[in-house]
Amino acid sequence: MMNVVLVGCGAMSKAWLDAVRGMSGLAVVGLVDLDVDRARARAREYDLEGPATGTNLDAVLERTKPDAVFDVVVPAARRDVALSAFAHNCHLLTEKPLADSPDNARAIVAAARQANRIHAVVQNRRYLANVRRIRRFLDSGAIGAPTSIHAEFFVAPHFGGFREEMRHVLLLDMAIHTFDAARYMVNAEPKRVYCQEWEPPNSWYRQGSSAAATFEFADGKVFTYRGSWCANGLRSSWESSWRIVCERGSLVWDGFDAVRAEVVHPVREGLFDHVEPLAIPPLDPSDRVGGHLGVIQDFVRAVETGTEPETRGTDNIKSLAMVFGAVESAETGRRVEIEI
Repeated sequence: MMNVVLVGCGAMSKAWLDAVRGMSGLAVVGLVDLDVDRARARAREYDLEGPATGTNLDAVLERTKPDAVFDVVVPAARRDVALSAFAHNCHLLTEKPLADSPDNARAIVAAARQANRIHAVVQNRRYLANVRRIRRFLDSGAIGAPTSIHAEFFVAPHFGGFREEMRHVLLLDMAIHTFDAARYMVNAEPKRVYCQEWEPPNSWYRQGSSAAATFEFADGKVFTYRGSWCANGLRSSWESSWRIVCERGSLVWDGFDAVRAEVVHPVREGLFDHVEPLAIPPLDPSDRVGGHLGVIQDFVRAVETGTEPETRGTDNIKSLAMVFGAVESAETGRRVEIEI
């Protein structure tokens, strides 16, 4: 049985507690929040059996001595939570983003390494069925190696609250999902980026609701991202829409259910080479899916077996570096080398 303490009992904690409800082999033995009444309310809402509650993480960890901490706090508090978890010999699973700054991200990853604890991030878009299918299909070489990746994200939610007052709101709050999926699907490492942000007249955000970025990967692949938090009409998927161009064909995914690919043949029909559709294979039984639950199960498995989870901090920091690189480029107006 793995005992965990969850810290941060705001709205996002419900996604975590929904995922682990009834999950065998895991018990939530503590809930921590700056508002202790909110922690107690979450315990009642999810029928948890007498968890310790409080406002001080160190005190609850000392009392419960759990195996792991689930971090659902605001990003600005993430480093303090991580250092407390590792000081109490706990493994750590954290909500995205890994940290609120490059320095804090590196400090958390270094602390996990020094403590010899497992540290992972809930980068749950990797655990979508179509992301897995696309990676497997591209790895097969059926249409050759990817050369360029294009993603578009156009959604117009009225969140209210802190998001509408954030700077770099699209890049910092949402784009990491698309950046991480791109890096995963084509198995590439980011090297540099040029990014531009702007605020359309119809925007209800303070700053950075629209952005366009071009990333260069280490092996020569190019990834372009275009997105907006205030594009009304013809809404894209929350997972973005995709076109991946390869040496011998292309793949498109609408971000929903439709994934299509075509392969080129050395027979020319007028101006164009002949192409024909290729089927995208179904999920393999070994593919990890399930959103939040999939990430949590992967984390628990890693702790139990002494292996590394897929969304480990040492890997996820590369996707976060894409975000910070894009922000720096937007602020300075120049191309930026991405530093891990």
